[in-house]
Amino acid sequence: MSRYILKRLLMMIPVVIGVIVLVFTIMYLTPGDPAEIMLGESATPEQLAAKRAELGTDQPYLVQLGNYIKKLVLHGDLGTSYTTGQSVTSEIVAKFPTTFKLAFMSVVVAVIIGVTAGVISATKQYSIFDHVARVVALFGVSMPSFWLGLMSIIVFSVNLGWFPSSGFDKPIQWVLPSLTLGFASAGTIMRMTRSSMLEVIRQDYIRTARSKGQTEWVVITKHALKNALIPIITVAGLQFGGLLGGSVLTETIFSIPGIGTLMVTAIKQRNGPVVQGSVLFTAVVFSFINLAVDILYSFVDPRIRSQYKSKPKADKVPKAVKAGKAGEVSE
Repeated sequence: MSRYILKRLLMMIPVVIGVIVLVFTIMYLTPGDPAEIMLGESATPEQLAAKRAELGTDQPYLVQLGNYIKKLVLHGDLGTSYTTGQSVTSEIVAKFPTTFKLAFMSVVVAVIIGVTAGVISATKQYSIFDHVARVVALFGVSMPSFWLGLMSIIVFSVNLGWFPSSGFDKPIQWVLPSLTLGFASAGTIMRMTRSSMLEVIRQDYIRTARSKGQTEWVVITKHALKNALIPIITVAGLQFGGLLGGSVLTETIFSIPGIGTLMVTAIKQRNGPVVQGSVLFTAVVFSFINLAVDILYSFVDPRIRSQYKSKPKADKVPKAVKAGKAGEVSE
């Protein structure tokens, strides 16, 4: 297992380097002058030139990229925000708990709704519930999360007044954003759960479990669902990683002070270090989530766990015994 984890960590290095180069290049080619953004339009040419020299933006592309990677690798420095003057790392660390909380609650909602509806649809195939669940799941997959967010604000905040439309400080403010993102992800999980369960419940061991007189609840939960969890865990992990980096619009709509809002503000202000640091941080977190999902496979499926175990070494035969056997053969 440790060798596999080390291998996956080494595989993350090219991904991180690719993200750094891609995002840095995009921000480098984006129109706008960071020095002018920081000093304002009233700054003199001498002040702008001095600020560019201080930031290093007057140097060639390769020199700027090399300096950024050097600071990142040697010192773990993601740079300094052009607008606030604070460390990018400190700003991301301050915003990440809010984004993580939103993503986690959304995935919990998605898993509860998606797995429950998927299992019922698979066990009651072609029933009214199955048809309705598939239509609702298709609706959830097709509708953009920002549209669902706007509709939920209009219905539950403006018209009914049940929930607040912005903020993320109180538990009641968590409901609409979590349901908005969770409903969209629940459709994908429901479809995957239904497909996986339909494949499993047709296996011979499910028929054997039923023939032994076990209740349908035990057959579905203990035998069928447990063996159908691998694709469900994969989808849930990908959804969680995507929500950590893809809840930008939802955070903006509900005025949630997370990484998504930080990135949108930084893009508008052409705040290169914040954009680069946020994207890089999200990519690294997403990679670690994928690694955690792969490790979780071994706890769900014993066949995968057996692959990670080191094979026992064969007992070494003493040289004297080998020599004796060789003599017997020669005789």
